[in-house]
Amino acid sequence: MTANPPKRSLKYRSVFISDVHLGFRGSSAQYLLDFLKSVDTEYLYLVGDIIDVWSLKKSFHWPQEHNNVLRLILSKAKRGTNVIYVPGNHDEVFRDYVDHTFGNLTIQREAVHVTADGKKLLVLHGDEYDSVIKCAPWLGHIGSHAYDLILRLNRHFNWVRRTLGFPYWSLAAYLKHKAKTAVTYIDRFEETLAHEAKRRGADGVVCGHIHRAQIAEVQGVRYMNCGDWVDSCTTLTEDHNGHMALLHWSERQHVIGESGGIQQAATKPLEQAA
Repeated sequence: MTANPPKRSLKYRSVFISDVHLGFRGSSAQYLLDFLKSVDTEYLYLVGDIIDVWSLKKSFHWPQEHNNVLRLILSKAKRGTNVIYVPGNHDEVFRDYVDHTFGNLTIQREAVHVTADGKKLLVLHGDEYDSVIKCAPWLGHIGSHAYDLILRLNRHFNWVRRTLGFPYWSLAAYLKHKAKTAVTYIDRFEETLAHEAKRRGADGVVCGHIHRAQIAEVQGVRYMNCGDWVDSCTTLTEDHNGHMALLHWSERQHVIGESGGIQQAATKPLEQAA
C-alpha cells in the first residue's frame, strides 16, 4: 500500500481567523483543523467568536474536533507562534482577561498589527461598532437564532447536493447578497469600521463579526474581514512581503480576489482531520 504524500506546509507571516464558533453545531471545525495543520505562521490572530459561549449556554455541544482545534492553537503558541486573542461578542467572557498573557498567547481587547511593509492595521472583532448589537442586544440574540436556522437548512440542503454530486453552495451567503436590508447593514458596518481605522491613523482594519469575507478600499483605508469558519471557511493571510489575501479552505482551496473572484486555484483536496 502506497503511503500518503506529506502535506505541503503553507508559510505566512500572519494569519487572521474569526468566527469559528466552537461549541456550535454548525462550526466547520474539521476544515479549520485541516488548515491549521497545514500552516506555519509567525503571528496568529484570533479575531473573536472563537468559542460560542451563547450556543454552549443553550445546548452543550463539544465534539473532539472542537477540542483538537484549541489544542493545536495552544501547541502552536508553545512552539513559538505569537497568538493574539481578541474576544468577540459570543466569547465576551474572555474580555475579563484582557492584557493577560498565557505563555505565548495574549488576550487583548483590540490590537495593532504592523505588516511586513510597514502598514498599520487595527485588529478588532467589530461588534462594538454594530449598531444592532450596541443599541439593542436582544435583537442580536434573535438574529443569532435566525442564522442558526438558516445554517441548519443549509446543512440539509448541501447533504442532498453532495449526494447528487453537486459542489457546496451557501444559502446564508446567497441570502446576505440578495437581501437589501442585509446589504445595507453590511455596507454601514464596513463604513463604520473604516472610519474608525482612519480616525485612529491606521492604514486598514481587520475584523470579523458579520461572517462576510472581504478585502476592499473603503473611505481611503483597507477594510479586511476574515469571514468565518461556520459557512464560508475563510482566513485572512499576510505573506512575508506584507501582501494580504483571503484564503478559502474547504474541499478545494483558492485565493479570493478583492472583487470576490477567484485569483488562483489550488488542487489539494481536504484531508479529513482526525
